[in-house]
Amino acid sequence: QVQLVESGGGLVQPGGSLRLSCTASGSSFSINVMGWYRQAPGTQRTLVATMSSGGSTNYVDSVKGRFTISRDNAKNTVYLQMNSLKPEDTAVYYCNAGIVTYDVSYRYLDIWGQGTLVTVSA
Repeated sequence: QVQLVESGGGLVQPGGSLRLSCTASGSSFSINVMGWYRQAPGTQRTLVATMSSGGSTNYVDSVKGRFTISRDNAKNTVYLQMNSLKPEDTAVYYCNAGIVTYDVSYRYLDIWGQGTLVTVSA
């Protein structure tokens, strides 16, 4: 069983910064794409940023220039550095990973972290 555990959320003032982290644990797996999604109250979950194992990135327009996604493949960890935070960034942030498991047979799975709350308010 592979799972994602994320951390780093909290309360921050507008213009402040936070760094989220997400680590995959388990055995007999490899990770393709990792990314971050967010869900504000009363809204659908939407993509924030993704990064492939080779380093290609994708960001939603609203966070470009403010957020940076990075990965440490040796640690199976993805980060989201969030700068110049705005109240509209307030949401529960979820880590996502596309993984291949090969303990018994090869399977491709999408897995999710538990979510971490980011609140941007004065």
